[in-house]
Amino acid sequence: MAALLCENCSSRFHQPQLNQPLEISCMLLLVMFGKVCLDFFMLQIKHKKVKVSFMGYFCVSLALLDFILLLNIAVILYLEDFALWGVRFTKYHICLFTQIISLTYGTLHYPVYLVAGLDYYMTIAQTSQFPRRSRRLFYIFVVVFIWISGFFCILKVPAIYEELEIRNHFSPYQCPLYVSVQSYSVSVAMLVLIGMALMVCWKEMITMLLSMRVASFASQPVLMFSYVSSNNSTCFKRQLLTRLLICFLGTWAPFVLLQFIILFLGAWIPAYMEMNVPWLYFINSFLIAVAYWCRCHDIELTEEMWSTDPFVSWKFCFMPFNSENIEPAEKSGTVIVIC
Repeated sequence: MAALLCENCSSRFHQPQLNQPLEISCMLLLVMFGKVCLDFFMLQIKHKKVKVSFMGYFCVSLALLDFILLLNIAVILYLEDFALWGVRFTKYHICLFTQIISLTYGTLHYPVYLVAGLDYYMTIAQTSQFPRRSRRLFYIFVVVFIWISGFFCILKVPAIYEELEIRNHFSPYQCPLYVSVQSYSVSVAMLVLIGMALMVCWKEMITMLLSMRVASFASQPVLMFSYVSSNNSTCFKRQLLTRLLICFLGTWAPFVLLQFIILFLGAWIPAYMEMNVPWLYFINSFLIAVAYWCRCHDIELTEEMWSTDPFVSWKFCFMPFNSENIEPAEKSGTVIVIC
């Protein structure tokens, strides 16, 4: 029953064997504390002046939900056995709440990435925008709707909740953890797409990397790449794909390598840990790059369009940098791009 229910929720069931319930509770407390610190750290270091987006609001909501779960675990662990509003809470509720959160997180990967991708695809080339307040309210409504739908999807099936209570009641020394199959499939799809893109434009990437130079622009160090401009549509899209790959991997290469190692080793990460703010911003940059490549002919070179990604600067993937200090021999047939 548990395996069937878990499969319907796009999750995988895993039981670690621990000896004491206190060990389980302390482990969950420490893990959630580290995750919450990482979530808020990423929210703090990101660029502040970016356009509002669905993914931005969802990242904030995820960090707040993780913080609420951390508070619940800490309070229950400290008070051990107490009643609130007629409901008795004990240590086994720590594992129960974590399981519900894990199941919910595990079912939200596909809808969140789909909504974020559609959001960028429809708005990446917009010149006339909705009022900022209306857009914010719309994104908040969508985020709340997705979270409510996710929890409702898990809790509307009484058998799931009853199964969790039965397992935790008769197995107080175990805490079953759930692993999202959705996240695993997304990681595989991303690595396949990145690998295909590298196979298509590996020659252009090698040429650009060999021509790389370090320069100063607007009092900041930048990397300069040379490429031969072309008016052919196919060549343009290949050159654009090369520059998008360099910008994306220049920021997120460690994440790509980490995903490859995890998949290669067959490691399974609990769903409540797998969906985190750094991972969502990694997916966010990938979706923005895909939207830029799909809508490249509709892009208008405005300053507002570049403030989309809080971690990756895509500006000079479209705007060649013309330097007055470039030697004439370099200017003929060559344009300098900064990524």
